[in-house]
Amino acid sequence: MRDITIVRLNADSDHVATVASWTYAEWGHLHPGSTPESYREAFRRECGDGGVPSVFVAMQGDRPVGTAALMAEDMDSRHELTPWLVSVFVLPEWRGRGIAARLIRRVEEEAAACGVGQFYLFTPDQQGLYRRLGWCDHEALSYRGENVTIMLRRLEA
Repeated sequence: MRDITIVRLNADSDHVATVASWTYAEWGHLHPGSTPESYREAFRRECGDGGVPSVFVAMQGDRPVGTAALMAEDMDSRHELTPWLVSVFVLPEWRGRGIAARLIRRVEEEAAACGVGQFYLFTPDQQGLYRRLGWCDHEALSYRGENVTIMLRRLEA
C-alpha cells in the first residue's frame, strides 16, 4: 500500500493517546490495575529514539491506522526472554491490506539494527500470520487466563 507510511512514534506526538487507547482496549485485561491513563503514560515512556524501546505507527496521511512496538519486556512470567514484538494492532477497517506485516517487518528491522539476534512475541490467535512471516513456536502456555503461544524470530546478523 503506497498510501500507508510507517513512522516512529515520538513521546510528544498527538497520536500517543489514540494508539494507547487501542492497545488498552485490546490488551488491558491482561494487566489488572491498568487504566487508559497508565497505558498512555507507558506509551510516552516507550517511545524511544531507536532500538529498545521503540513504537511504530502505520499512517494513512495524518491518520494512524495501526501500530507495533519493540519492548524489553512483555510477559512478567518470562523475564529471561527479551526483547519482544508487542502491541501489533491494525484498525479493523484497515485489516487484510498487509499493514500488520509491514509493521512487523519494521520492528524486525529496528531489532536487527540494534544488534538483536532473536526476539519474542506472544499471541492467543495469530500464530498463522507470524509463522508466514518467519516466526517459530517457542512455547504454549496459559497466561493470565488466556491460552497463548510464545513465538521466536531469529534475525540475520
